[in-house]
Amino acid sequence: MEIAFGSRLKHAWNAFMNNKDPTRSYMNLGSSYSYRPDRPRFTMGNERSIITSVYNRIALDVAAINVQHVRLDNKGRFLEVIHSGLNNCLSLEANLDQTGRAFMQDVVMSLLNEGCVAIVPVDTTDDPNITGSYDVLTLRTAKILDWYPDHIRVRIYNEKTGLKEDILLAKKFAAIIENPHYAVINEPNSTMKRLIRKLSLLDVTDEQTASGKLDLIIQLPYVIKTEARRVQAENRRQDIERQLASSKYGIAYTDGTEHITQLNRSLENNLMKQIEYLTSLLFSQLGITQSILDGTADEQTMINYYSRTIEPILSAIVDEMKRKFLTKTARSQNQDILFYRDPFKLVPVNSIAEIADKFTRNEIMTSNEIRQVIGMYPSSDSKADQLINSNINQSSSDKSSKVSESENGSDNSETIAHYDQIVEELLNGLESDIDSIIGQVSDVEGGEL
Repeated sequence: MEIAFGSRLKHAWNAFMNNKDPTRSYMNLGSSYSYRPDRPRFTMGNERSIITSVYNRIALDVAAINVQHVRLDNKGRFLEVIHSGLNNCLSLEANLDQTGRAFMQDVVMSLLNEGCVAIVPVDTTDDPNITGSYDVLTLRTAKILDWYPDHIRVRIYNEKTGLKEDILLAKKFAAIIENPHYAVINEPNSTMKRLIRKLSLLDVTDEQTASGKLDLIIQLPYVIKTEARRVQAENRRQDIERQLASSKYGIAYTDGTEHITQLNRSLENNLMKQIEYLTSLLFSQLGITQSILDGTADEQTMINYYSRTIEPILSAIVDEMKRKFLTKTARSQNQDILFYRDPFKLVPVNSIAEIADKFTRNEIMTSNEIRQVIGMYPSSDSKADQLINSNINQSSSDKSSKVSESENGSDNSETIAHYDQIVEELLNGLESDIDSIIGQVSDVEGGEL
């Protein structure tokens, strides 16, 4: 106990004591911000409208799907997960500031906002300019500034300096992803852009209506045609302004012959109807409904949403990463990048029992795999990891399997030889029987004659 206690004192660390180190200086830590500098920022009016919630919903649903670096068999079926640096970026840690899921959400939000985004491998095991056999260690999302025939200029966050820097990259090094819904979202005259403009007009109208101006017209009891009358009218207007400004409740008095008309009433227009129409049109083009946003969508609606909205975005990301980050040699070795969606996330609890019974009875999933789906610990019983139907008595089947194993374990040549011997004995026996029968028949016929 004394050694353990002394070792604990020797190697112990405390965050507050470490912060009192006199050799540590905040000037040597780099740039500091009051907000996270690498976070994606919406532009072009998206940050001031309901479009942000739509982008965020799509990005969250895309990031919830697992993307992995895997190996396939010769028939294109899943074989195993490759524990590489690329798989670590996609599933665990993309960079110093982002997990794999946060990185994927960053990619989708930037993709929807800008229309085209680049995924840059910042740290690799080897120089990509020298060899193509390198593993990716960290990934970052970058904004594309300029396009060249073989290169792109991107603005990317440098975690070493804490600043966003502009660098020139070859196109073959970075995964360049274009929004598959570009015609609906990012085109200048697309449905999304028209909706953003209408929402901006609605915001301007609301600001004007909710401003502190009263917009009054005062009708004085005399005709204002001379300079003296104009001066008198101006003095009267200023007097009413002073009354309203100095009054605690904003009350002023006027003469009985004066009439006041207020102009800041909302004008009748069809702006809100146009916004509702464009919103409905946009949702139908993207495969989104209001029930998806508020979480009340049924299973069929969610399946349609995943197939029409989420799957094209994920396929664009995965296909481009497969094309840029996996060499021809890696693809010839059946390496691939695949995404998987858990089909049980949309299944209600009352249907889990029926599904579990069908999957285990038909030997599609083991008992432990079903237990993992419903959030239970795996069973230690060896039977729980076997694809067997528990509703059938396994004793007879075990016997038959043992018999078949013993038969299959014998040598093929011995089996064929044994079979040939049996057939030959049967044929010899049949020939002798036939000869005896023919002899008996001939004797009988000769006696009769």
